[in-house]
Amino acid sequence: MGFSIKFQPLNNTTMYHQYRSTFFCALVLALAISFNTSAQTKTFEARNALYVEFGGNSGRYAINYSRIIHQKEMLKLNVSAGFSMWNDKIDYQSINNTKWLPVVPLEFSAFWGKSKHHFELGTGITSYLERSFEIDFETNEVSDKVVYSAIIPLRVGYRYQKPEGGFFYRVAYTPFVNLPVGGREDWVFSPIFAALSIGKSF
Repeated sequence: MGFSIKFQPLNNTTMYHQYRSTFFCALVLALAISFNTSAQTKTFEARNALYVEFGGNSGRYAINYSRIIHQKEMLKLNVSAGFSMWNDKIDYQSINNTKWLPVVPLEFSAFWGKSKHHFELGTGITSYLERSFEIDFETNEVSDKVVYSAIIPLRVGYRYQKPEGGFFYRVAYTPFVNLPVGGREDWVFSPIFAALSIGKSF
């Protein structure tokens, strides 16, 4: 599945510092744009958004609906829910098939900005089903079952959304934590992941 990434310690110190520097530069840029003092704070009349997200809390991809539930000056609070179907294929001896399994990402986020440029922070939970594939080497029997899995995604990024509605997009750095469910025994942090959302607010 798409969430089986495991953290590997970075041996290359230079690469680590370059990655960290790039992330903080992007963060500072997003903050600078969202807190542009030349713009006047506007009230959002278009509180809804429908969009497709690639990566991020959607894992691979998902169609999402979001709504601004509270706004005060530069601060907006937003909730979203999505849905997707992932194909999970196994090709081993007697098992050679593909199953389409559901994914449901839920997210709460806060974004700051005076007009259409915003800095966004968020978290949530993404629940999904995946196949658990085990082999008993003594009997040579294959076990193929569907189990529940989940992650906790984090979001730090830039959000472009007009108060009056229209074209909407956002980009973000989205590390996540695999929960110890569905046969997993440990909490696993995956630090390198990103997201792109494109849609329309109304």
